[in-house]
Amino acid sequence: MNNETTTLISLKEAMKRVDHKLQVLEAQFRELDFTKDNLMQKFEHHSKTLANQAAQDEMWTAVRALEFTSMELNILYSYVIEVLICLHTRVLEKLPDLVRGLPTLASVLRRKVKNERIRVVWDSILEECGLQEGDITALCTFFIAHGNKAEHYTDKARQTYIRDITFLITNMVKNQALQDSLLRAVQVIEKGKAVRTPEEQKSPLKESIPSVKN
Repeated sequence: MNNETTTLISLKEAMKRVDHKLQVLEAQFRELDFTKDNLMQKFEHHSKTLANQAAQDEMWTAVRALEFTSMELNILYSYVIEVLICLHTRVLEKLPDLVRGLPTLASVLRRKVKNERIRVVWDSILEECGLQEGDITALCTFFIAHGNKAEHYTDKARQTYIRDITFLITNMVKNQALQDSLLRAVQVIEKGKAVRTPEEQKSPLKESIPSVKN
């Protein structure tokens, strides 16, 4: 065997070793990429969780910091509870076969997470009302914070005590997200009044208050 043949064989073996090392490195890089992607997903999920928690803490603080008179608080509470009842009622109207399984708004909020049918109906109702999930969080937070001491005022009483609820909200509620949610709640109820019959407008609030605490 001459030198050229020996050199060629050695070169081929060297190339095989290099190719093997490259394959090992490629596999290691793929594993690193997979690990990196997993870490990034976990980091993003953790960041979103922290952001949501921070937003919830901020909303709770904003709701607790409201400085309304008892009468003003009752009026705001009346709009909030009517919206929550309206949403619960509309869900039941669209899902009559689930009425017994959705006795409160809280049950709707819990079950929609894993039940696609409920979630689709819920999302469609929010869109029809011009509301977003953030609004529901704000309104439920308001209800939890003040529901035990506030009382419901009828539409006639609200109009008697305060002529411009929008002005009150924009001037007294400093947190922008809470302000927007309360304004949208008022809009939902006032818009609903325009399409109800006179008999419906005179009738008292019949529905029970949904338990959003559970």
